[in-house]
Amino acid sequence: MTDLTIKRRVMIPVRAGDVTAEFISFNGDDSGKEHIGIYFEGNPAQTEQADHVPLVRLHSECLTGDVFGSGRCDCGEQLDEAIDRINEEGGYILYLRQEGRGIGLYAKLEAYALQDQGYDTYQANEMLHLPDDGRDFGVAADMLLALGVSKVRLLTNNPDKAQQLKEHGIDVVELVPTKVHVNQHNRQYLETKAKRKQHTLKFD
Repeated sequence: MTDLTIKRRVMIPVRAGDVTAEFISFNGDDSGKEHIGIYFEGNPAQTEQADHVPLVRLHSECLTGDVFGSGRCDCGEQLDEAIDRINEEGGYILYLRQEGRGIGLYAKLEAYALQDQGYDTYQANEMLHLPDDGRDFGVAADMLLALGVSKVRLLTNNPDKAQQLKEHGIDVVELVPTKVHVNQHNRQYLETKAKRKQHTLKFD
């Protein structure tokens, strides 16, 4: 069971009106983070099948990547890909306000400064006495349960997301890998995720 309940559902045209999504707020989240659910109806040919399971992306907020298109990560590209795919297949993006893997924006910039000196993303966090990954995906499970969703196809390369959802009562029936959005600025960041955290990334 979850303490979360749906507070408000509002239709918002995104992508300059090319895509319509339903933004969903919640009561009962005592973190003060204002996490948001975003529902995409999907293509009826797919979503009306009896065995349809929603495609779900847990996306942690990344101001630098999502808004400004930073080349230091792949967050903006992953969000765009999720909108495209879930708008087609039907399901949810859970937009979690966990900037910088949970350390916050200012700390992320401190970590970037250390990375510019040659440390990898995890070493930089360690030097700042911050966790490798401080994100809590249990709240995403609570959001899904509040939405009446207990079975998902999870759009991710991160096995920890699936594990945390399962531990909180969500049946992850399939892991759907995201594409690898690699550029000259983020290759080391992505390779480090694959090496240190077993992200399923295949490089050319």
